[in-house]
Amino acid sequence: MSQTDLSAVRGDYQILCDFVKPGARVLDIGCGKGELLELLIATRNVDGRGIEISQSGVNECVSRGLPAVQGDADKDLSAYPNDAFDYAILSQTLQATMDPKGVLEELLRIGQKAVISFPNFGHWRNRLQLLWRGRMPVTDYLPYEWYDTPNIHFCTIRDFVALADEVGARVLRAEALNEKGLPIGFNAPWWVWNLIGDQAIFLLEKK
Repeated sequence: MSQTDLSAVRGDYQILCDFVKPGARVLDIGCGKGELLELLIATRNVDGRGIEISQSGVNECVSRGLPAVQGDADKDLSAYPNDAFDYAILSQTLQATMDPKGVLEELLRIGQKAVISFPNFGHWRNRLQLLWRGRMPVTDYLPYEWYDTPNIHFCTIRDFVALADEVGARVLRAEALNEKGLPIGFNAPWWVWNLIGDQAIFLLEKK
């Protein structure tokens, strides 16, 4: 495995790693090229596995010495047994799934805990772009135009909190992050984080 350059790692990945206990069994769903999975193995000594829909992503993971298989979060999670992992992780992928509620339920089934991160569509800059320009927002964390975006289910932090409650999940920890992927740095009601957080990370468990 290539040696991880921590100085080059995205800030949200470093925060996400803090949500995971050392030595845990981890499934990284939508692992892409394996950057987060590699970081978890290097810094948290996890027993990590990846699942990625693109063959090119799987090939990149394998070339970096990471255990990954091709699979679709919407279709293939049902193949995993209950509580197969300590953590099921979905980083910046929930909004690109066909069935976010079903995927979240599967995460909570196959993982004793679930870690989910996503861009916050409720951020004030997104609201201003819709209000003043009358067009779908384009930002660092929502970088696509409306016609070519892989994101098909935009949500806000408050939307996600409501969804977690609907599927019977308990929020163990949460962080709102700024545009640099760093924690906002203070506790606040959900509506405040919903307004100023560019993205969010949640640690959930079944009630």
